[in-house]
Amino acid sequence: MKVLVVDDENPIVEAVAYNLRKEGFVALTASDAEQGLDIARSEKPDLIILDVMLPSASGFDVCRMLRKQNDVPIIMLTARAEESDRVVGLELGADDYITKPFSMRELMARVKSVLRRTHAGIVATETVTISGNLTIDPNRYEVTLGDKRVELSPKEFDLLRFLAAHAGQVFSRQALLDRVWGADAYVEDRTVDVHIRWLREKVEVNPSRPERLLTVRGVGYKFRAESG
Repeated sequence: MKVLVVDDENPIVEAVAYNLRKEGFVALTASDAEQGLDIARSEKPDLIILDVMLPSASGFDVCRMLRKQNDVPIIMLTARAEESDRVVGLELGADDYITKPFSMRELMARVKSVLRRTHAGIVATETVTISGNLTIDPNRYEVTLGDKRVELSPKEFDLLRFLAAHAGQVFSRQALLDRVWGADAYVEDRTVDVHIRWLREKVEVNPSRPERLLTVRGVGYKFRAESG
């Protein structure tokens, strides 16, 4: 598998690339936003480690541009530990977030965890779920609303599929993190809220008054099925 490291601090790039190669990955490197985007487009890496502070454009800008093109997993690096930075990264579609300075062992663990979650999937069943005019087809990895296809990221699809497969059951944020992201995932509870909001914008008639993806106050979320 190929991992792209985008960071303008050469010692960090060299250390991360060295450890990635030790773990059996093909390490690609870039020192600025433009080079990182070019390599991402040409090499199609399986994962990108992306620094927030880049000389030509911010990592947030790069993440935003990448998300317009594909759903490659992204781990963001930052020298700042503020919650606002983490929230921005997650809302832009980053899969994980790590603060500098970090241990190389932890970064490698997160790389493997994100790749495992991305490639493994979370539900073995191949049953097509139909709720009203919403159809979830795991065989095609496809969601349709009426006769219109709904474009979802892999994680949005996994979350929707899991909740729909357990319609009526209430799951806490932590339970959803464990079941959809994986028990070893280094992500925050807020990640679930962000993905639920994105899903509501795509599958609810009125996202502010959802009828399928419901909040159970003080507990978590559940999927309410509709008859056809």
